[in-house]
Amino acid sequence: MIEAAGLTKYYGEFAAIDNVSFSINKGEVAAFLGPNGAGKSTSMKLLTGYLAATKGTAKIAGYDMATNRIAGARKLGYLPENGPLYPDMTPCSLLRFFGESRGMSGKYLNDRIAAVVELCSLRSVYRKPIGKLSKGYRQRVGMAQAMLHEPEVLILDEPTAGLDPNQIHDVRETLRRIGKEKTILLSTHILQEVEAVASRVLFINEGRLVFNGTISEFWKKDKDQTGKDLDNRFRELTKC
Repeated sequence: MIEAAGLTKYYGEFAAIDNVSFSINKGEVAAFLGPNGAGKSTSMKLLTGYLAATKGTAKIAGYDMATNRIAGARKLGYLPENGPLYPDMTPCSLLRFFGESRGMSGKYLNDRIAAVVELCSLRSVYRKPIGKLSKGYRQRVGMAQAMLHEPEVLILDEPTAGLDPNQIHDVRETLRRIGKEKTILLSTHILQEVEAVASRVLFINEGRLVFNGTISEFWKKDKDQTGKDLDNRFRELTKC
């Protein structure tokens, strides 16, 4: 459902990501783990077709996002970090606007709005201006619009960034529910996030994919090429 093959992105002579390859199967929840600035967001923008790759290919549900982005976008829900929301709109008007922009209408649109409002617990703020909502509720609105058109794939960039503990818990519960049916790739630099919702880890550092496997494999005491345990390497790389 998600495939990266040799993805590379240069800005001048600087390689934001370098030869990143992986695939995520239907029904998997994978976490893109790594320190800030490692290349997680750039990788996700390439996968969604928001950025063009210098080299390599990105596919969503089999569609090449460089040559068939519209078809791929129909299968994809994307929540960027600090995703843009219109502060003067309400969740109600925003979801209707996005739905109509995607060609949804009538009973189907109404049913989908009701479904994501329930899934993301937005009923209490449904008609309040988004600009007056807490960051946690704004994040829920962003997740609702990403899921509105029933995508098969969700790509979420730092979905719990800046939230308080209660809000983080609510978002993780939402991810666990939708992860039973969708293919999800979420980026984070928080280890607890991975342990709470993901079944696979993609560890990226300095633009290179350095680990791809299950959480249990990640914590094994097998020595890597530098002679350090993976858990020690993680803790070193994610120090603030």
